[in-house]
Amino acid sequence: MSNLRILILDDEQLVRDELEEFLIDPNFNIFKAGSPSEAFTIMDKYEIHIAIIDINLPEMSGLDVLEKVKHDFPEIEVIMISGYSEMDSVIHSMRLGASDFFTKPFRLRDVENAIERTKKFVHLKKNLVEVKRNYSIISEEFYKAMGYEIIGDSPQMKNLINLIGKVAKTDNTSVLITGESGTGKELVARAIHYLSSRKENYFYAVNCSAIPESLFESEFFGHTKGAFTGASDSKVGWFEAANKGTLFLDEIGDMQLNLQTKFLRVLEDRKIMKVGSNVEIPFDTRIIAATNQNIDGLHSEKGFRLDLYHRISSFIIHLEPLRNRKEDIPLLLDYFVKYFNRVMGKNINEIDGAVIRRLVAYEFPGNVRELKNMVERAVIICDANRLSLSHFQLTHPKEEARKINFSTDENLDLELVEMDCIKKALERSNNNKSRAADLLNITWQSLDRRIKKYKIEV
Repeated sequence: MSNLRILILDDEQLVRDELEEFLIDPNFNIFKAGSPSEAFTIMDKYEIHIAIIDINLPEMSGLDVLEKVKHDFPEIEVIMISGYSEMDSVIHSMRLGASDFFTKPFRLRDVENAIERTKKFVHLKKNLVEVKRNYSIISEEFYKAMGYEIIGDSPQMKNLINLIGKVAKTDNTSVLITGESGTGKELVARAIHYLSSRKENYFYAVNCSAIPESLFESEFFGHTKGAFTGASDSKVGWFEAANKGTLFLDEIGDMQLNLQTKFLRVLEDRKIMKVGSNVEIPFDTRIIAATNQNIDGLHSEKGFRLDLYHRISSFIIHLEPLRNRKEDIPLLLDYFVKYFNRVMGKNINEIDGAVIRRLVAYEFPGNVRELKNMVERAVIICDANRLSLSHFQLTHPKEEARKINFSTDENLDLELVEMDCIKKALERSNNNKSRAADLLNITWQSLDRRIKKYKIEV
């Protein structure tokens, strides 16, 4: 920050000079005024950071000056000068927005302490303005790049925007995004890509839980024509396709352990070799990974290689579930209603207060995705211009999951219990895999793999 500009407003020349003498400092620029009109002229001309104002002034009282300063120059912090008999006025001035005060006759220590305390207000306000400005700029750039906004006014969302903006400026830093299903991990990954210098190149999203071992090398590294039976043409792998761009690895925690070793070697060498070829191809791809697993469980000895975890997690971003930032729910609700109004040609312009209260009280196990689906359904059903509770389904999946109980005499073999649980979830969801996955609190892809593993007919 440049030199602190301090304005002294007092009708006594001696007081002004004495304060100026007290405040001699290479980091301060001092301005002096003997009347309010002279002070306001200085404020119009210069960016003043701190104004020291006497309560007793000609033309208008110091309290009136304070009120006008806070109205016309809200960025200026004010320190009031008072006499011992004017404490009621001091209390009133603090209510009007004064940051501090000191009394006459004043001591150098009193003045220094008041200035030091007020400097902290100035710096905090400057930082807050900077954060808001960055939030606005990043949100605007994100909207231009992707066609929709990042919605939220909670501290968690503002911090998220700040982190996205910072890591997007780095070109090669690997990012690990953690958070429950439905929190928007791919959205954040795309935001990082489109706000980075790689935005003109490809963003390639891969679901790691859906890659069978037999196709791993072919999909990631590509293959040459005739490399294996059925390889009638050469194929570009995902690393090569995303060269100079970003490769997003969703649900990386589900990657099989033996495949992690191959993946780690490629990340370390930054080279790939197509199946059926002995030519190494260098690549320049940023890796962004995501998982809905607990971060400690991700690199446990059974679940994930520790060296691969460190390779992909240079910068970690955690997305808070919607239940932990409930102040964002009304904003998201309003946004989704307007969005589906446009998509469906509806004109819903009112929402019952009971809807907002109920949604804020709801836990949202499916997070923002669940809210969006709820609103989409409600808008489809609603034939009027007002949404009410009757348009929403708010059954809590975890409450349904609790109904899946086992009697004490059942087999406790883990695989048998898991298979039975999956069958019951599918039965309760009428074989809807997405709904069953929600009941089991796992991803759709994880459920699908288990269905194939246990050869469950759906």
